[in-house]
Amino acid sequence: MGRYVVRRLLQMIPVFVGSTLLIFLMVNVMGDPIAGLCGDKQCDAATAAQLKREFGLDKPVWQQYLTYMGNVFTGDFGTAFNGQKVTELMATAFPVTIRLTVVAILIEIVIGITLGVVTGLRRGRPVDTSVLLLTLVVISIPTFVTGLLLQLLLGVQWGWIKPSVSTDAGFDELIVPGLVLASVSLAYVTRLTRTSIAENRRSDYVRTAVAKGLPRQRVIVRHLLRNSLIPVVTFIGTDIGALMGGAIVTERIFNIHGVGYQLYQGILRQNTQTVVGFVTVLVLVFLVANLLVDLLYAVLDPRIRYA
Repeated sequence: MGRYVVRRLLQMIPVFVGSTLLIFLMVNVMGDPIAGLCGDKQCDAATAAQLKREFGLDKPVWQQYLTYMGNVFTGDFGTAFNGQKVTELMATAFPVTIRLTVVAILIEIVIGITLGVVTGLRRGRPVDTSVLLLTLVVISIPTFVTGLLLQLLLGVQWGWIKPSVSTDAGFDELIVPGLVLASVSLAYVTRLTRTSIAENRRSDYVRTAVAKGLPRQRVIVRHLLRNSLIPVVTFIGTDIGALMGGAIVTERIFNIHGVGYQLYQGILRQNTQTVVGFVTVLVLVFLVANLLVDLLYAVLDPRIRYA
């Protein structure tokens, strides 16, 4: 196991470098960041040259990237165009988005797996058909429609929640935004669990457990569910980074100042340091989440061994 983890960590290095290089190049060709500093008016040549020297934009792109990566390994993600350190923006944005992601993941796990188990054990029955139709509707509706609808009904008309999340962004305020963020993934988790449960239900080890007279609950939890969770865990593990990076719409609807909000502001103002810095951390989140998912396979299925 130890050698496998070390090998995976070494493999993450070229993936990390390649991903950050691609992101850096894409962000640097999306427009002139200096133009965004001058507002609606065009910068004069002297001011533009001074700003480029100040932010290191007068150097070749490859040199900018090497400088940036050198600073990243020392914990310096650069300075935003408003003079604020990117690490300061991260310190305020990531805790909020992490709380939102935790709420969304818990909703996926609790509701999605529960509905998947229920429908998988009752395949072809009315409850199965109803849940499948419901998940299809959820997948078909865009996230911004779901968010605006819940905000209008629960926040404006019925007054059950605050239409906008406060700056503290406590867990109680993030339940509805977390449900909106997790809605599509929740539908996929339900369908994955249902399919996996329905297929493994006919397996030999399940029939053997039933023939031995084991209680139904133990057969479902210890044998059927445990072996059916591998594709679900794979999806949820890769979905963690997607939820953190894809929360732009949800955070804009509920006025949550998290990672999505900062990325939106950085793209809108063409603030390359902010965008590249936040996406660099999200790349690390993706890589670590995938590693943890691979290690979790051995916990769910004892037959899996890592050399």
